[in-house]
Amino acid sequence: MRRSLTGLVLLALTALLLVATAFSASVGAEQLPIGAVLDVLGARLTGSPGADLTFDTIVWNLRVPRGLLALIVGAGLAIAGAAIQTLVRNPLADPYLLGVSSGAGVGATAVITSGLFAGAGVWALSAGALAGALGAAALVFAIAAAQGGLTPLRLVLTGTVLGSAFSAIASYLVFRSAQPGAAESVLFWLLGSLAGADWDRLGLPLAVVLVLGLSLLAGSGWLDALAMGPDTAAALGVPVRVLRNSLFVGLAVLVGVLVAISGGIGFVGLVIPHIARLLVGARHRAMLPVAALTGALFLLCVDMAARVLVRPVEVPLSVVTGLIGAPVFLLLLGRRRYRFGSDG
Repeated sequence: MRRSLTGLVLLALTALLLVATAFSASVGAEQLPIGAVLDVLGARLTGSPGADLTFDTIVWNLRVPRGLLALIVGAGLAIAGAAIQTLVRNPLADPYLLGVSSGAGVGATAVITSGLFAGAGVWALSAGALAGALGAAALVFAIAAAQGGLTPLRLVLTGTVLGSAFSAIASYLVFRSAQPGAAESVLFWLLGSLAGADWDRLGLPLAVVLVLGLSLLAGSGWLDALAMGPDTAAALGVPVRVLRNSLFVGLAVLVGVLVAISGGIGFVGLVIPHIARLLVGARHRAMLPVAALTGALFLLCVDMAARVLVRPVEVPLSVVTGLIGAPVFLLLLGRRRYRFGSDG
């Protein structure tokens, strides 16, 4: 019964994703006819001529890469959120708990305000953000490990405290900057955007999301055991210390890459895992793929809304995810039959 339900949910989400992906290519500062979008997609996928050159440029070079990046980032944040909630056994945990996002903010702010990594060209901002994210993760790991290991409480406290320190550093860099518009640029990046998406930027985040997602799925039994507590997991033969360390490193790399490519996008990693548990239960073998597809669909819809709410101006993604995610999360908390970590 549970497997059939999971299969139906995955099938429904996949169908919705296909429809939403095609529709997203028609949405933007200029609305395109869905028929023209389908013509471009058909011509590109089959190699047949006939697509209008203007429509082809807008759809294939601009909007399709953006839609695909939304799917990748949404799926990645969702599985990262599910894994971090299991790692720290806290339903309020999200992928940015480890201080990675704040560290990325320092790197991105340094690029915007001082021209750091200028030799990287259009990749400068992403390079700075990734360097800051991985540096922050390494510092959190080193401090937590030096104090006795990556226990849930130690991770939460260390990540939260260092995240606040990194945010203060980023604010100082903005305050000291002589660059006009630095504060606006930093704020827009911190709130998340997919505006810089192109085909060249899809490879790295896609590879990282696939590798970590498949690794988590392969170790789903261990994650189920860890969710019941370290003592229970150890009694079942799970190497708790190795699993925690591996989860931390994998999540740090995943979140660092996603934040570097799209900025900080809130609520996806917090809310989507809870929705997935409500749909198919808390067992990770079912919950993780459902969370990935749900996160992908959610962020794709959020990106479409961000493009049209105050057209032609684009709204930062975290503004939309916050407006949607907060009431949805409160609604989930009010459902009596939902319990974090339960199997139903």
